[in-house]
Amino acid sequence: MTVEANYQYAKSLYEKWGIDVDSVLEKLQSVPVSIHCWLGDDIGGFEVNKSELSGGIDVTGNYPGKARTPEELRQDLEKAMSLIPGKHRVNLHTIYAETNGEVVERDQVKPEHFENWVNWAKEQGLGLDFNPTLFSHPKAADGLTLSHPDPEIRQFWINHCIAARRIGEYFGKELGTPCLTNIWIPDGYKDVPSDRLTPRVRLKESLDQIFADKVDERYNVDAIESKLFGIGSESYVVGSHEFYLGYALKNNKLCLLDTGHFHPTETVSNKISSMLLYSDQLALHVSRPVRWDSDHVVTFDDELKEIALELVRNDALDKVKIGLDFFDASINRIAAWTIGTRNMIKALLFAMLTPNDYLKQLQEEGNFTERLALLEEFKTYPFSAVWDYYCEKMDVPVRESWLEEVKAYEEEVLSKR
Repeated sequence: MTVEANYQYAKSLYEKWGIDVDSVLEKLQSVPVSIHCWLGDDIGGFEVNKSELSGGIDVTGNYPGKARTPEELRQDLEKAMSLIPGKHRVNLHTIYAETNGEVVERDQVKPEHFENWVNWAKEQGLGLDFNPTLFSHPKAADGLTLSHPDPEIRQFWINHCIAARRIGEYFGKELGTPCLTNIWIPDGYKDVPSDRLTPRVRLKESLDQIFADKVDERYNVDAIESKLFGIGSESYVVGSHEFYLGYALKNNKLCLLDTGHFHPTETVSNKISSMLLYSDQLALHVSRPVRWDSDHVVTFDDELKEIALELVRNDALDKVKIGLDFFDASINRIAAWTIGTRNMIKALLFAMLTPNDYLKQLQEEGNFTERLALLEEFKTYPFSAVWDYYCEKMDVPVRESWLEEVKAYEEEVLSKR
């Protein structure tokens, strides 16, 4: 059977449950995923005075062909996005500034250093998101930044975050779509601290100073990202979930949930509905932790599907900004982008092809037998036929045929770097 014939058969089965599959695909096409640039060069960036990767972040492997220049990174992103259905966004860090060989300290970075990225995004029809980079720098060598006891170091990072928000505003103005500027810091201690409060007081004061610098909220949206622990901060992280949740609610900022930044027994999917009761918007960094915040490539696993279900069945797709954050230098990086992003979109489609309203009704009625039976049966409904049709409709490779394009690109481009 052809892709079209398989789709029509699958469509007829889903429509028996009141699911308008054509409308589902139209809606799916409107959901952007923010694709992280830093996978393409193992979070190296292009600073002239580049520092070793730090902040409890680790990229393992040495697969050949990583991007060495901004041009190579943009070329690789273009290739990956040609294999991913839909129109999406690209997420940048400050270390991807282009300064024409000039040493520019991070507190002095300006919109002009990202002009090439903006021109490229216009050509590609993409939105851009942004992050200040508070790691891989001499002033972050002891693992403290915005909560640092040294006021001069603390002010340096405050100024850096202020500069980053102005760049985010520039992105939003130029591209006509708001930039999500997300602040994450590595601050914490390896061993049990004798004072948990004082660093958090300093962090709060730093954030207050950062956000006192006004940028136009039509163009820049602020987010703050928590973490449970990291390498070198196993016992205490200043910016905990509780800290940022409280700060976000009080100061009207987005709380960003990274799926790898919680205890292994916690799930982000279980947090979304509670947080949406009190927040107009949330943000996600979807990753895959393996025993710790290891940022493995996103797979089509139960937690990814559950996150997507929470977004869809709670009608929250326009309230939650979806971004990705994973890296793996042991495999082809174009393939990693393609696998992870396609899986995020697959999960959203899977959720949209679930009779969520009827399942909610069964739960309210206490009919748990039928609810469980249907949940299990829909796991083997012909979802893949709809996914294949969507890929064909979006003019990207169907099924695993994208892998041949990646292999050809590796031979023609990556292997020559």
